[in-house]
Amino acid sequence: MNIVFENPDKVNGLMTITVEENDYKEQVEKTLKDYRKKANFPGFRPGMVPMGLIKKQYELPVKADVINKFVGEQLYKYVKDNNIQMLGEPLPSETQVPVDLEHEAPYTFVFDIAVAPEFKIELNGKNKIDYYVIEPDEKAIDTQVQQMAQRMGSYEKAETYEKNDMLRGDLRELDAEGNTLEGGLTIETASMMPEYIKVDEQRQRFEGAKLGDIIIFNPRKAYPDNDAEVSSLLKIKKEELAQHEGDFSYQITEISRYKAHEVNQELFHEAFGEDVNDEVTFRQKIADELRAQFVSESDFKFLLDVREYVEKKVGKLTYPDALLKRIMKNSNKDKGDDYVEKNYEESIRQLTWHLAKEQLVRAQGIKIEDADIKNAAKESARAQFARYGMSNVPEEYLENYANDMLKKQENIEGLIDQAIDQKLIAALKTAVKLNEKSVTPDEFNKLFEK
Repeated sequence: MNIVFENPDKVNGLMTITVEENDYKEQVEKTLKDYRKKANFPGFRPGMVPMGLIKKQYELPVKADVINKFVGEQLYKYVKDNNIQMLGEPLPSETQVPVDLEHEAPYTFVFDIAVAPEFKIELNGKNKIDYYVIEPDEKAIDTQVQQMAQRMGSYEKAETYEKNDMLRGDLRELDAEGNTLEGGLTIETASMMPEYIKVDEQRQRFEGAKLGDIIIFNPRKAYPDNDAEVSSLLKIKKEELAQHEGDFSYQITEISRYKAHEVNQELFHEAFGEDVNDEVTFRQKIADELRAQFVSESDFKFLLDVREYVEKKVGKLTYPDALLKRIMKNSNKDKGDDYVEKNYEESIRQLTWHLAKEQLVRAQGIKIEDADIKNAAKESARAQFARYGMSNVPEEYLENYANDMLKKQENIEGLIDQAIDQKLIAALKTAVKLNEKSVTPDEFNKLFEK
């Protein structure tokens, strides 16, 4: 076996692998012997089939499999041993001459290999990058107070229906004349929130309704595109809905209205414990929580700014464009040339940042352990709970949620990337000179509108 690698322009590589008979002969013979032990040919006992018959039927495909595997292993070994930063997968070269395995060796295989451009990026105390410290203002604190009061509120009884009220009542199927249908559906204490009815004409029938009122409406017309909602309301299977297309009467027996919790000492205690007894301390606690939550958002923006800074510093790199477009097309065989041309520039931008980030990670000595991946899963869980307004989630819940995420293989790669980003952000915040800027949440959000 002989390998020759040519890389005259530093980015377009040509690898030529010449395979001799000794490179594959032993493995082919071993495989054919294994086939012979298991072969089932008419007229021959298992294991007694003549090798000539085995070779006639299997030798060529076995030889092709063994050589393909050998060539692949040698190619990747050479790339690794010689520290070639290969981009994407190697492709059979357009100069490749068809290989006829029916003829004797040697066989020559030629591959086009895209090589990453050489560049160097460093970030240290000489580099000044913006870091936005988000300070919760009164508006942000007010919003959080309202959310807490809403979350800790309760239902109270009402006499007249208003928007977003919950109703309970008796639902009865009617005949064509508007009378209760004999043998029809009857659902006692059926729960409804008319505000979620999609059709205006049906929803408006409930406006201003009072306890004891009887409303005539059509569930199928009220929720025309939601069979699941109708079947749940009528407590029947979806397949049975076609038998109940008519009107129903709904006699209201209860109206419940959700009322936000008053901003008082009881709310303070429920939110932060009995040590918080006044609104000033309550709002300070909320501000502290918000500051802690905002750190991840500041860090996210910092990484974006690092990327922009690095891209400007690196400048435009020379890539093997024609070869990368071939690789991109080969990886998206269901799409055409238009897809490649439309997305190529953005893919190069992403690739440049990926290569630069790899250098930054190595320069900071960042290593990812299982504990880092687990922590990334827990942070992801914490962020998800926070989106639902749930802060101070018990560690046990975060642990269980993270364990569930780690059981799914499709989550692992993303969690590894997240763990790398977290460690890189932490390292760069101490490595570079931070240009700290204090902003309100609204001012911070406007930074993403540019």
